[in-house]
Parts: sequence; structure tokens; C-alpha cells
Amino acid sequence: MGGGYVGAVWVDLHLPTCTSLKEKRRQLRRLTQRLAQRHGCALAEVDHHDLWQRAGISAAVVGRDVADVRARLDHLTRALHADEEFMVVQERTTIASLEELLE
Repeated sequence: MGGGYVGAVWVDLHLPTCTSLKEKRRQLRRLTQRLAQRHGCALAEVDHHDLWQRAGISAAVVGRDVADVRARLDHLTRALHADEEFMVVQERTTIASLEELLE
């Protein structure tokens, strides 16, 4: 079975200008919508839900080969690092074949 590859990135963000959870949610919503449109990925907040100035987000992409998935994840993480509203504290990336995941 061929089926392509899945890449995922987890990013721990610091949001220094946020002063409330409401403001944090607004900034994250803008960020995730923009990244999803530009990079064709699925995103979700997965950590630090109750902290004003921290957010853990995960993003996933699917592609036909490892090079494609890696390039898309690289573009995504570069966009996060370039955004001046956020500071990337930590990130982890993984890529796996669909065969490995579906075994």
C-alpha cells in the first residue's frame, strides 16, 4: 500500500502582549486561520489552555513524499518564527509514512 506521508509539528509559543485568555484566543484564531490557508495544514491548540501568554499548538500536513512534507513543515515553522506577535519557545517535528501509522 502506498499512501504518502504525514508530518506533524508541535510548537510552544510565548505571547508577550496578551493580557487575557480572550485576547489569547483571538490572536491564536487569527494565527491558525492564516497558517491553515497559506500552508494547507490542520492546526489546533493542544497545550497551555489556561495560561494567558503561553500556547501549545500542533499542525499536521499530508503529502505524497517525505521531501514535500518536510518542505511544507519548514515553511510553516519559518512563518511562526517570523511572526512578531509570538515567540517560539520550543518545537518538535516528526514525519511518518501512512503505512507505519496504519499498521
